[in-house]
Amino acid sequence: MIGEKTVSTILGLLDKSDYKVIHNVVLQRGEVTTQIDHVIISSFGIFVIETKNYKGWIVGYEKSEYWTQVIYKYKSKFYNPIFQNAGHIRALKICLKEYSNLEYISIIVFSTNAKIKIDTSVDVVNMHRLLRTIKKYSTVNLSEEVKKNVFEKINASNLVDSFKKKEHINSIKQRINDREKAIQEKKCPRCGNNLVERKGEFGRFFGCRSYPKCKFTKKY
Repeated sequence: MIGEKTVSTILGLLDKSDYKVIHNVVLQRGEVTTQIDHVIISSFGIFVIETKNYKGWIVGYEKSEYWTQVIYKYKSKFYNPIFQNAGHIRALKICLKEYSNLEYISIIVFSTNAKIKIDTSVDVVNMHRLLRTIKKYSTVNLSEEVKKNVFEKINASNLVDSFKKKEHINSIKQRINDREKAIQEKKCPRCGNNLVERKGEFGRFFGCRSYPKCKFTKKY
């Protein structure tokens, strides 16, 4: 919550005529609830921001399922926030399905005390670089009318007032357990196809049989 509030303050510095910001967006897809920290509707695309208020070294790969937080001898794994934010974008695309040509820009934001050791094409930045990262996108691809309509549609779909945090957390835990169970049974947790052993540049791994349609991988 501290991280989200800090980012909210930073985003408040954006020009309100160019950027429309919505904090804490909750969308429902069937029985699945998706909670998004910040969404920005701008002339340059839809920014989807996931906040991680972690310190220490943040280590991992763009396509690895889990990243690691390292503080001296302490290590803790957490789910890859790029994948997490990709799920948020999928939920937004369903919400905004009548706008099929929108550009979605994923940004992962860590505290200023984090040392980010991630090689990635997705923007993974510290808080002090957030505004600079947003403003590097300067190609106009949304009209004022579309911006207004998208802003209103997201607000109308936002269930934050009826959102139950505890139920949401329990739902996430259940999805993680289901995911791990599928992997143990050599099933792809994304599409349900079989996982097959493959060999790549960094050794053996399991990949989805339906590749390249599904690009799920798991370290051996």
